[in-house]
Amino acid sequence: MIPRVRSRTDSGIFDRCGRVKLPHWRDRRAEMRALARELWRLGGRLKAPTDLPRGDGHPVLVIPGLFGSDYLLRGFRCVLRDLGYDIEGWGGGLNVGPTRRVWRIVEQRLLAMAERSGRPVSLIGHSLGGIMARALASEHPERVRQVITVCSPFRLPTASRLEPLYRLLMRVRIDEAILLSRIAEPPPVPTLAIYTRRDGIVAWESCLDRPAPGRENVAIDGAHSSMLSNPRALRVIAERLALPPPAFGFGRLRCGKNLC
Repeated sequence: MIPRVRSRTDSGIFDRCGRVKLPHWRDRRAEMRALARELWRLGGRLKAPTDLPRGDGHPVLVIPGLFGSDYLLRGFRCVLRDLGYDIEGWGGGLNVGPTRRVWRIVEQRLLAMAERSGRPVSLIGHSLGGIMARALASEHPERVRQVITVCSPFRLPTASRLEPLYRLLMRVRIDEAILLSRIAEPPPVPTLAIYTRRDGIVAWESCLDRPAPGRENVAIDGAHSSMLSNPRALRVIAERLALPPPAFGFGRLRCGKNLC
């Protein structure tokens, strides 16, 4: 049973006291340019580094962010598929927030992938998709190999330029309890949190995990909207996916700066 949050207007997602700073307006302008480039690409193939490590074929589920879709992340999935992974999108169409229907779809996709392959699934989520990935790992840790979040504000409260739009959606269809009841504590699986200090959508501080064994934070220079097409982010993700299970949380990535 999913517990209910305190109210529909004061859920604790967004900071109300000014402790968390909104993204700077200059970063917001950069985000608009990055978003325009991503839309121009329209899910096409990415120019990934040619020396990325090959994978072991384990299943990987990719979850898009708010207003993202499998189609828009097709290029990213193609990069990982070319590395040898068993890749699937979330299958939920346009991500318009964590409704109960959306939760059922992505949960069933995870369970089906784990059942078919007989192996735990790596979860990669961009922005809101990363929050959903952590929630899935908390619900089904035995079926999850690791969680990689990309610019995901899971450390609440956060601050976002999209807060007015999110609150409008919340009044219409979003059920926050689906996520809030599952992200109060870190998932019991290894995690990697990729973030950018130039994030123009959400407060970058809320995209970092608390320091602990098996939890890494890696800073990448770039924009929130285009992080999954950023060559340095692609390298970090590929290197993390290629780590053998016993090395989770102890291996060190060559790219980015680990700030745990």
